[in-house]
Amino acid sequence: MTTAAELMSRITAELSTGLAAAGRGRGRPTLVAVAHGSRDPAAARTVRALLAAVRAQRPGLRVRLGHVELNEPLLRDTLSTLTGEAVLVPLLFARGHHVTRDIPETLRAAAEHGRGTHAESPAHPAAHGPGTRTAGTRGSGIPGSGTPARADPTTPQGPTAGGRPGPRAPALAARVAAPLGPHPLLAAALAGRLAEAGWRGDGVVLAAAGSRAAPAAADTAATAALLAGRLGVPVLPAYASAAAPTVAEAARALAARGCRRIGVACCFTAPGLFAHRTAADARALGLTFAAPLGAHPALARLVLHRYDEELACAGTRAGAPATPAATVRAAA
Repeated sequence: MTTAAELMSRITAELSTGLAAAGRGRGRPTLVAVAHGSRDPAAARTVRALLAAVRAQRPGLRVRLGHVELNEPLLRDTLSTLTGEAVLVPLLFARGHHVTRDIPETLRAAAEHGRGTHAESPAHPAAHGPGTRTAGTRGSGIPGSGTPARADPTTPQGPTAGGRPGPRAPALAARVAAPLGPHPLLAAALAGRLAEAGWRGDGVVLAAAGSRAAPAAADTAATAALLAGRLGVPVLPAYASAAAPTVAEAARALAARGCRRIGVACCFTAPGLFAHRTAADARALGLTFAAPLGAHPALARLVLHRYDEELACAGTRAGAPATPAATVRAAA
């Protein structure tokens, strides 16, 4: 029997295929995957493996990587190498500080300090909170999302050696997609990693990084609900930092409900501080621990879906020009 989660995942896949097909034939924007970054060398390798899976699923699509911190290339450096259009896809799972503040601020800084990116007012109701965009998806709900702005054609790059105005700088028009969660494809990837870890139990702790932002907690709770619907067992969110409950507290709450074979689903893209901390907590409690999501095929599909979704939601269609909102120039 097909479950509701499986049906939603299938619908999402069909929508992504249709959105991707609609975008062929006109220059496709670059997909910029935005990872957090980690001092663990395995993190960068894992993220690159995920992007290799993304490229394999969409041959010909330009895919670049930028990190919020700790690893190279940093997002600002990646943006400095690009022209044309781009969609930034956060490899993050909720509307926490990095999604709502750091990434948009990096875009603004890129616009102010050299060749960079900008966006005008959002073209969808997600500007003030999540809204339905396609089946099984939601709006980004972040500042800076929306239709891309173009370079101001009246602004030259700068003077030439002879003092005359130089050629106009090619601009990068960019928009930010929604984070990866919540979504049925994320639940599919989490369930897949639990199965690979050998979990066959009656309760799950969904371990996430944690944030003080209420929207981030709501997103993680929604992901837990999607995973519970897929697995048919209780799933409680837990956090490695900044929020409660901890993994141990969530595990005790499940045990109080009568759960005896508890697994820990790891809502992290790659190994790093929080993933290691969560793994140590799980081992100390004798719980089955699933690996970070990495290059799971469902996660690669989700990255592409967020890219396609943002293009469709922003009104990027043949013959639909964007209105300038800011000027982005190459550094003189």
